[in-house]
Parts: sequence; structure tokens; C-alpha cells
Amino acid sequence: MTTPWLDVIGIGEAGLEGLSAEARAKLRAAKVVMGGERFPELPPEISARRLPWPSPFAAMVAAIRAERGRRLVLLVTGDPLWYSVGARLLRAIPGEEIRFHPQLSAFQFAAARMRWSLADVETLSIHRRPAETAIRYFAPGARLLLLAEGAETPPTVARLLTERGYGPSRLTVLGALGGAAETRIDGIAESWSAPCPDFLTLAVECRAEDGATLEAGASSDAALAGLAPAPAPARAAALAALWPRRGAALWAIGPGAGAIAIDWMRAARDAEAATTGPDDLPEIAARLGAPRLRRVGSVTAAREAFPRPAAVFLGAPDDATLEDCLRALPPQGRLLAEARDAAAARRLVAMQARRGGALERITTSRPAPGGGWAETPAIVHWRLIR
Repeated sequence: MTTPWLDVIGIGEAGLEGLSAEARAKLRAAKVVMGGERFPELPPEISARRLPWPSPFAAMVAAIRAERGRRLVLLVTGDPLWYSVGARLLRAIPGEEIRFHPQLSAFQFAAARMRWSLADVETLSIHRRPAETAIRYFAPGARLLLLAEGAETPPTVARLLTERGYGPSRLTVLGALGGAAETRIDGIAESWSAPCPDFLTLAVECRAEDGATLEAGASSDAALAGLAPAPAPARAAALAALWPRRGAALWAIGPGAGAIAIDWMRAARDAEAATTGPDDLPEIAARLGAPRLRRVGSVTAAREAFPRPAAVFLGAPDDATLEDCLRALPPQGRLLAEARDAAAARRLVAMQARRGGALERITTSRPAPGGGWAETPAIVHWRLIR
């Protein structure tokens, strides 16, 4: 069995005094200690060589690998495996070579200060990520804990809430949690004006006004205007077939792809998508809480973004595009092809005859201005599990 040589130690506001006995022993025995400028100076009895935290992350991994076998300690903030470097390290270094020493996380401290059950709260990081990432979690009564860096984050989140009808939401900015200099600032989103610390945890208790944006599942057709979306019931059926799930990547290519990609990213936490679409697609996606959507121009570009997608949506595909996408899907990967006209529908029927899978014809009826019902053009779906 491989002996761990890399100890990743979480540190809180209490500094080295807050470490467990085991973590302190590993720090004293270390030959090399790597950490950022925020971390405390090492006491004289620790003779390890001190290395700064390189940037970008690839440089840090290279620096860590260069010290393999030398009893290296990496100092990080809080819990290394909760919105910290732990998960990325495990993708670069075998897990049996690493030992983790967690500290109480900012989420745990924040939940305690707010008297919220952590199991019933949405926790996410908008540190070095667009604040719009939080939009998909806005809902009446929802409680959010957001890790953030930068005093501009609370007013940005307050604006996003207010613009969507959540102006009465309560915001609490918590700084230096667990330390002697801990701070707390309370306020209301629609009137937020307080100065904030640079490193903070933001607690949000969502309160909706009449007319607030309330969307679950497929986005409204109006919100997706300009993306040529299929009617919401057809998009909901497409999402059900594609099966969005946490961290999964989607390729969406062809007519209607942008709308499906946005709904995919809104439907599952950390879901990702590479999609074709108009120039303003990223702006529309950000407004709807999918700011990390990737707009691409072709299947080739989608492959560069996500070489092995979990699912593929194809609008009116030809045979060459279909074969290209099927080769990229892993076993159990899902494909949903859509046709909105007779010629494209005939192609899907032929593809299903060769490949199997299931065909569905979807129509939507809506009240007509003069009474009765008006039926939208039929949409054909072909769904296949590889």
C-alpha cells in the first residue's frame, strides 16, 4: 500500500492554534510547506522549507509533484474537499498518496451563526465564478450560503435578487468566521448599501414579491425569445429523455439547441453544456442562471470543450452529424434528436429504423384568440440510449 506523502491541512481563522493534534504533528514533521500569503507564519520549531502557492493551478500541481516523497504539507482554507482544492488535486495525484485534515468550513460556521440546518440549505461558491450562478437557486423561502471573494459580491447578488422580484430577501454578510475579528452585516436586497469585507460568506433568505420570477424545469418561452425554442412541453420531454444530472456535460447542436442547453444547465447542479446558437446566447444564458454555458460553432468545437458528453441534443441532424455524435457518447450516453418539419421527421424515422430507440410525435394546443384551441406544429423526437 502506498504511504501518503502529501498532507493537505485545512486552516481556519484560529490559525495554527485551531489545528488537530494529528495535523500539528504532520506540520512539524514536514520537509516542505506550501501555502498562500493569507496563511500564518510558521513557528520557529517548524524547520520545513516554505514555498509560495503557485498560479495557475497547473503550476501548483507541477510544484507539488516535484516534491513527491519529501513529506509535503499543503495549507488550504477550511475543508479541503468542500469548495477547495481537494477535488482538483485528486484528479491530478493518486488518492492513496494524499491525506486530508479538514477544518470546520465557512458553511458550517455560517449555518451555525444563522441557526439554519445545513442539510436544508443550498451551498455554493461564486468565488471566481459569475454571480449569476446563484440565480437558478432563487425561490420563495430558499436559503442560500454563498462563498465569495470581493466586496462587490453582496451588492451584485442584491441587484440580481431585486431584478427578479426578490427585493425583500434578507442578506447577511459574515466575515472572518470563527476568528476573534468575526463580523456580521445584515440588510435587505432592495436597499443594500453596506460596505463589505473582501473575503466573506453571504447568507440569503429568499423572499418573493408578487410577480417574482418563478420558474421550475423548462424556462418560459418568453425568457428564451430569440433562440427559436420548441414549446415548453416539448423541451420538458427532451430534458426528461436527456437526463440532466450533477456535473454532466451536454452537446447541443442545431435548431433549438441553445434553449435546451440553458434548460439542461438549470436542471442539475454543476451541469455543463456546449451549444450552437446566436451571438447573444451567452447573455440570455447568464440572465437565466447559466453563465458558464459555452457557445460553440460546430461539433468539433463541442468536442474540444467536452470530449465525452453524457448526452447529445441534435436539431434536424444529418447522417454525418449523427454518426459523429454517437461516436462521442459513452456507454449509456443519451441522444435526443428533434425534427420540426416533414423532411427532418422523415430522416429521424429512417435513423430510428437503422439504430433503434423510440420515436414520439408531440403537439401542443393553446387557447385561440377567438375561442377554441390552436395547435402548434408537431415536433418529432427520436431518443436513443447508446
